[in-house]
Amino acid sequence: MNKPIKRNENLVPVSREHHATLLFCWKLRNGVKAEINPERITKYVNWFYQNHIQHHFKTEEKLLFTDFNDEMVKRALNEHQLILAKINEINVKAKENSYVLFNELADLVDGHTRFEERQLFPYLEETFSEDELEKIGEILHGEEHFAVENYEDEFWKK
Repeated sequence: MNKPIKRNENLVPVSREHHATLLFCWKLRNGVKAEINPERITKYVNWFYQNHIQHHFKTEEKLLFTDFNDEMVKRALNEHQLILAKINEINVKAKENSYVLFNELADLVDGHTRFEERQLFPYLEETFSEDELEKIGEILHGEEHFAVENYEDEFWKK
């Protein structure tokens, strides 16, 4: 079993949201396994995007992914675009191959979240100065960051 990653306290609010994104992936996969109506899962994908992903990505891009020449940052920004493109694809092709698309989205989000937690955030903690981390922390701790989810249709429970 992997031991928990010790996160710099200034990045904890964004890191805590990653738990919700991993749960999101688990819920998508459970919905697919149970062959839940794709429209129900698509509604959830859109709700999660509007209530979690959108704000989370904006925050990371504004505060953490500022060095556009950095290869790790480039990868994270590119993955954000791939995730958004997959959500758009789900909305455009909701009826066809939706289970495949939900699994692809879950794989993208899962891989991206684990990349950020295991590689990018530790790297950024080393890259940013203590002053920069404290400024980031002040902003993050001053905003609302939550990993709580209150979505009504718990399709993943079947």
